[in-house]
Amino acid sequence: MAEQRDDGKPGSEPGTDIEPKAGGQPAPQLDEEQLRQFQQFQQFQDYLKFTEAQSQGLAPSQPAQPVTQHYGGQPPAPPGPPPGELVKAPRPRAPRWLRRLGGKLVAWMIAILLIAIAGTIAYRQIFPSDDGKTSQQVASEGGGTYKTNKILTSASPYEAVRSVYDGIAQHGAGQKSMVDFVCGRFEERTQQQFAIDVNAADCKDAVEKLHAEARGADDYAESISKRSGWPPGNSVIVKSCDFTISGGPALGDFTVSLVNDGQWLITGHTPGPKACPPPSPTTTPS
Repeated sequence: MAEQRDDGKPGSEPGTDIEPKAGGQPAPQLDEEQLRQFQQFQQFQDYLKFTEAQSQGLAPSQPAQPVTQHYGGQPPAPPGPPPGELVKAPRPRAPRWLRRLGGKLVAWMIAILLIAIAGTIAYRQIFPSDDGKTSQQVASEGGGTYKTNKILTSASPYEAVRSVYDGIAQHGAGQKSMVDFVCGRFEERTQQQFAIDVNAADCKDAVEKLHAEARGADDYAESISKRSGWPPGNSVIVKSCDFTISGGPALGDFTVSLVNDGQWLITGHTPGPKACPPPSPTTTPS
């Protein structure tokens, strides 16, 4: 070691002693700032090696103590987690092509789901459900007719006419409307003929006007009595004045025909007197 000098000449400051190398050249000494920077550089290199090994799954639970040259008696502290803490290797990411394929599959599934929902809504708009509706409502809305649904009586031709009287007697406003029920007893072209014969604009108007003329709902509803027999054939003429009509106007004569599934449909109508004469003993219904 060189002898310390206090005369202010070079070599007298601490930390600047120069030791000769083997070849006779003095070895430079690092001051504190240079030593700190060198230690940081060493730590950074060790940390890079550790993270590279960790990404390859070869990293230990904690990085090994880096072997660095000690200067000034201060070993560098390795970066990383505290001793004893487990280090999890990073989760491997899926290849880019696989991620793109997954995204396309999700997009297609969403598109198919939206198409299915739109198709269901469109189907219900075009073909509405008949749940909760009466057979008369279904027929009047075009959802079915006597040709595809059993919506008419199959009891007798007299029951078909009796249901017309009954519907007119029970008619009311709103939910109590019997227009669909009454008009549904008639063939479509016969509905208008019936309206003309009772001086109404259409079948709906006929039901409302005749209901207004009815005086006793119960008596009028049961004006046409049930009969156990009728003439042979697929068409039967039911004349209102063959019965005792009470509580409202007589509705004329009805032609009732046998149609699909043994149902009776009113296919013709002719006008008659509003007040029938008392029936003779030979025409009294049984």
